[in-house]
This record gives sequence, C-alpha cells and structure tokens, in this order.
Amino acid sequence: MDQIEILPHSPELSPFFKSINQAWVEDYFSIEPFDQAQFDRPEETIIQPGGTIIFAKLGEEIVGTVGLHKVSEQEYELIKMGVAKNAQGKGLGMILAQAILEKAKEMGGKKVVLYTHSKLGPALRIYQKLGFKPAELEEGKYCRCDIKMEVEI
Repeated sequence: MDQIEILPHSPELSPFFKSINQAWVEDYFSIEPFDQAQFDRPEETIIQPGGTIIFAKLGEEIVGTVGLHKVSEQEYELIKMGVAKNAQGKGLGMILAQAILEKAKEMGGKKVVLYTHSKLGPALRIYQKLGFKPAELEEGKYCRCDIKMEVEI
C-alpha cells in the first residue's frame, strides 16, 4: 500500500471535506442544516472558532478527513470522520482518528468527545480501541446520534 500522508487543512482541500463526508452522511442519514454549513463553510464554522480539519492522502488522492470542533479551551469534539469508499478497509479511519487526537493534544485539549450512531460499527470499534468510553448523551444535541463517547487525552 502507498504511504499515507496526513495533511493539514487548506482552502484547496475543503471540497474533499465536503465530498467525502457528504457521501457517508447521505448513505446512512440525511444532511442536516449544521452539516450543510460545515460542508459549505468549513473555515467559518470549524477553523475560525478554534478547530481544525486534517486529511489523509493515499498516493496522489485525498481519501479521508476528520475535524475537531472547539468546545472549550480544553475540550474538542471529533466531527466528520470519513473515508472514501474506494479506500475503506485499509486502516485509514484508525490513522485519521489517532492523528486528530494528537492534534487535539497539540492544541491544548484534555478531552475529546464525539457523537455517533450505533449502526456505524467500524467507527465505533475504532473509537473503543482508542479508549473512548460511553458518556451521557444530551437530549436534542444531534437528531441522528444515539451515542456519545469521550476520552481524556
């Protein structure tokens, strides 16, 4: 397998953030207004408020992405982790998740939370392997999420 390269966000990569994530969200759920805002304006909705987005490049192709949304000075939310269909099953989800947790530490984070759904088995296995534990799910945070997890970093 080609070497996987993790790239920081740049405006030129934003279309991949949208295309990769929109594909899986539409496969399993429906696009909500907050999704559309993040897809259309990632710099404004994620980066400027103190978050970040990273990308996985395999060969010459961008095949994965994940973001961090800043919750507070020491807490981040892992958001929009997706891998292109043609690159799934190669361990990219784990690589992206590990890289974004390292990024959260670099940014001063002490805890990372995430919201997900029980039907996303491969993602749940990644989160569990990385030490995420179940947390109390707030009512009405996200329509499609039935699980909240968190990890101290």
